[in-house]
Amino acid sequence: MKQSYTLVVNGHSHTVEAEPDMPLLWVLRDFLQLTGTKFGCGVASCGACTVLVNGEATRSCIVQMQNTAGLRITTIEGLSPDGSHPVQKAWEEVSVPQCGYCQAGQMMTLAGLLHQHKKPTEEQISTAMDGVLCRCGTYQRIREAAMKAVEAMNK
Repeated sequence: MKQSYTLVVNGHSHTVEAEPDMPLLWVLRDFLQLTGTKFGCGVASCGACTVLVNGEATRSCIVQMQNTAGLRITTIEGLSPDGSHPVQKAWEEVSVPQCGYCQAGQMMTLAGLLHQHKKPTEEQISTAMDGVLCRCGTYQRIREAAMKAVEAMNK
């Protein structure tokens, strides 16, 4: 049975009618047309669907609508509308994407880490980023961009 949910996504309030067990991912993509968040596996293993929930990197494919009350959600579209976030700038500078499918999840994972730790260690970066799969294997460019973003955040 559908219920009404009010979400704060990218700083804007949205009211949607959805089943309580519907994943947040589908609400973002199908109801709010925020298609930067990708479906990869549906079981929180790949990271393509990563968004920030209250500043923390979260796999949106396993967050049920019934558990979204009071959450602040940020998608790749809301990270920085003009692409000026240090993570976005680093990704562009290093030319990270190949196919690009995982990149929103990669960037949101790093943005979540930087929200939690302003100066993460290389080990913290590796641990966070290892959880997001890249079909094209651009891991070296991802790590390079991650280091540039950390450096830019701490200037």
